Amino acid sequence: MAKKSRPRKLSVYLYIPNIIGYIRILMNCFAFYICSSNKQLFSVLYFISFVCDALDGWFARKFNQVSTFGAVLDMVTDRISTACLLVILSQVYRPGLVFLSLLALDIGSHWFQMYSTFLAGKASHKDVKDSTNWLFKAYYGNRIFMCYCCVACELLYITLFLLAKDHNENLTEVVAEASKQNSALAVLLALLLVGWAIKQAVNFIQMKTAADLCVDYDINKKQKAENFN
Repeated sequence: MAKKSRPRKLSVYLYIPNIIGYIRILMNCFAFYICSSNKQLFSVLYFISFVCDALDGWFARKFNQVSTFGAVLDMVTDRISTACLLVILSQVYRPGLVFLSLLALDIGSHWFQMYSTFLAGKASHKDVKDSTNWLFKAYYGNRIFMCYCCVACELLYITLFLLAKDHNENLTEVVAEASKQNSALAVLLALLLVGWAIKQAVNFIQMKTAADLCVDYDINKKQKAENFN
């Protein structure tokens, strides 16, 4: 019986979902390049790139092209694109520290989660079946719920970017004024804020849970060393 040929390194780089990932990176680079001159086009390109995040996952499962490289590429692209938008918002609105804090929470929580995933020997950072927190499990266990929170978060940031008419805007005043002028926008902002708030809560829970796992790993490692001695 002939052995199955081992996939070559280049073939993994050229998986369909990974090619979509490269397109997302190029799209984001161009979007941020024109963000100050064409806010509408930036928003469209940014959101298309965000939608492609779900598309590459579908292609990966459809064509059996799931890869660790693709998963890392996907997460890094997500984190960097969101981070760049948050940095821009921190320059447009005051207090800018709000958006920089959100950036730190987003990157910190995902970094802790990825590292704790490897320590636990899990295949995916989304494997949280052993968690005792119901919100954390609901977020990663229900694709529709997670999709709502992620879409709401990104759309809120895009909406805030489009609402800003100048630099150094007061965040509360801009949102309040826009809500007064357009009731439909007020409802949309409310829906987006709910999903955004849930995602930030999940980020905090994720960071705390992952940090606890890292500490438990250190304690167990030290106890094993002491028992060995």
